Amino acid sequence: MKNLKLSRLRRARRTRAKIALLKIYRLSVHRSNKHIYAQIIDDANNRVLTSASTLEKEVRNKIINGGTVAAAEYIGQRIAEKSKELGIETVAFDRSGYKYHGRVKALAESARNGGIKF
Repeated sequence: MKNLKLSRLRRARRTRAKIALLKIYRLSVHRSNKHIYAQIIDDANNRVLTSASTLEKEVRNKIINGGTVAAAEYIGQRIAEKSKELGIETVAFDRSGYKYHGRVKALAESARNGGIKF
């Protein structure tokens, strides 16, 4: 179990190093068995600009189980809306070492449909 987490973190570090060279905002995704989280991060200033997760009160009223593909799609739409309000249109997608599959893919596709380019 520990080796799987270390492998994921190693993959995440490699991806973040490439994103750092681009010098643009980063859409970071974290998933657990029960929830999914998305953040838009400004690495130059070490600040989280906006975030969305299945733990938010408005989201919990609409989505019962935060560990589903439907929940990930909703979070993707929500992070896209929040980024549009801030005027952010282009980001780099940081999948945090997770495979681009299932909930991570659903969140990314939903964010793209919401108007974020990456």
